[in-house]
Amino acid sequence: MAFDPQFLLNGVIVGSTIALAAIGLTLIFGILDFINFAHGEYLTLGAYAALVANVALGLPFVVAAVVAIPITVALALALDRVVFYPLRREGAGALSLLITSFGLSIILRNAVEMVWSSDPRRFDVGGAEAMAIAGVRITAVQIAIVVVSLVLMIAIHLLLTRTTLGVTMRATASNRSLALSSGVNTERIVTWTWVIGAGLTAIAGVLIGLNTVVRPSMGFGLLLVMFAAVILGGIGDPYGAMLGGLSIGIAQEVSVAFISASYKPAVAFTIMVVLLLWKPEGLRGADT
Repeated sequence: MAFDPQFLLNGVIVGSTIALAAIGLTLIFGILDFINFAHGEYLTLGAYAALVANVALGLPFVVAAVVAIPITVALALALDRVVFYPLRREGAGALSLLITSFGLSIILRNAVEMVWSSDPRRFDVGGAEAMAIAGVRITAVQIAIVVVSLVLMIAIHLLLTRTTLGVTMRATASNRSLALSSGVNTERIVTWTWVIGAGLTAIAGVLIGLNTVVRPSMGFGLLLVMFAAVILGGIGDPYGAMLGGLSIGIAQEVSVAFISASYKPAVAFTIMVVLLLWKPEGLRGADT
């Protein structure tokens, strides 16, 4: 199949949503020092929270999307307090936290399927006509997805570089013991990390569901791709996650011009492995 610039545009759309979810994942790793396997389920729950508000309660889509954020954040904070905080308090290592999060992922995914079944669902939004721009076709919804993702990435940059919270988050991620000895309330930083990470992931889930469909396995299906984006950009580096997510999304969609779409996940991991063999520290030079 010949290359079509439409694949590149599709890659930007997909990559922007992967980048949002990957930012949340890498922030949590940077502060708490463990990979949260339940992160994909937060994405799914955000999408379903918006779906219920939009379809069952009849709220406008934008309002439903906003409502999904505090719901997902509240769940993430509750799970941290009930599951992860007691383990951290007892000095559990990263492996124990990782295994616990994997079990939590299975529980949440099955709970979602029990409540809403495995049938794919769609948001109640009007169908948008595709517009032809410079030889590619794009809908108003897809433009909104890219714009929202870009605005949120800029907001994260401003948060990390222009606010006291952002500076203390970066200090805690760099050296938690030193930050603690300097008077930083690290548990407060952990709380804010869950708020920001879960909030971004909820929005990513809503945008992905808007572009495709909402299903119980959507977060788990994207989890490994998010991991690839985080590792590609450098673990613990939010900017690397942005770059890695966009790179993975574009590479996956462009590969459809040359190979079967069923191999897209393999493309993501092939790129990750090749890059790490060449540059183990990741795209931005962060320590992986």
